[in-house]
Amino acid sequence: MLPSELFPEPDSVPTTLQPRLFKATGARVLPQVEWVEIQVKSVLNRVQGMSFKWSINPYRGCSHGCKFCYARLTHWYLDQDGVNSWSSRIFVKINAPEVLRRELAHHSWTREEVHLGTATDPYQPAEGSYKISGQILEALTPVNIVTRSTMVVRDVDLLTRLASGPGAMVCFSIATMDAAVAREIEPDVPPPLRRLEALRSLALAGVPVAVLLAPVIPGITDHPKQLAAVVMAAKDYGASSLWTNALHLGDITRQAFFQYLEHRRPELIPEYERMYRGKYAPSAYRRRVQEVVGALKVRHGLHTSSEARRRHDDAPAPHSPQQLFLF
Repeated sequence: MLPSELFPEPDSVPTTLQPRLFKATGARVLPQVEWVEIQVKSVLNRVQGMSFKWSINPYRGCSHGCKFCYARLTHWYLDQDGVNSWSSRIFVKINAPEVLRRELAHHSWTREEVHLGTATDPYQPAEGSYKISGQILEALTPVNIVTRSTMVVRDVDLLTRLASGPGAMVCFSIATMDAAVAREIEPDVPPPLRRLEALRSLALAGVPVAVLLAPVIPGITDHPKQLAAVVMAAKDYGASSLWTNALHLGDITRQAFFQYLEHRRPELIPEYERMYRGKYAPSAYRRRVQEVVGALKVRHGLHTSSEARRRHDDAPAPHSPQQLFLF
């Protein structure tokens, strides 16, 4: 999921709240996760200031539990705790496929590309039971999917048909190839190699696939050798393109991430306090990330899609830190 894609969904509000104990079918069970089934008024979200105009998020919240997830703020829209309940209380838009079919049937719809999973993972474990994303794909064209899950391979037949017609792309988010670091920062996500194996399966089936090397986390995943490992793996497993962005800490996410630092990496807190006085890492740091990854992509023959160009954020830094990571 991408920091620039945190979109409020004012029309996606619950009309019913029905707590349900997490019991997945075809997915690993997470006993401490609660599903809350909700009815929504709309599914298509109009996007402003981006190269694409529409997004869909079948769920609100994400049981992957990534410490850096920018979308935690969306829990706040429902008066929920985005720090402690983001990954344990998942709102399931059970009528999303039905609502979407009505919206797509409207005479004003011009079959523009829709991005699936911009503020939640559309293939998190709940999808194994509810299959909402799969039903959305049956109605939707064209589509661009962002996920950290291997479950997307379940819908390879649908994605192959879309790819050979109106268009489809699946982008796998991979922040590091170090399985131990990955487990630390994204505790309930399949390991990086499993994601790459899923990517290769889709590529071999004819589905365009890409890697989002994100977020680049200062002092944790930003060593050039770590970045090179992701770029090389993306190329080796069949990704057609790759783009990247640095960690940003907006409201709610900042609290969750600093909580993680306090428990696992307290020695980094002083530097993070200097770097992140605002939401974004200093512009010099972000430019350096783009330069390092850009050079690696040239070396390994990976392209940058138009998506990558729009994701590069040149917002001014609020201050100049005493030290920049990226060793």
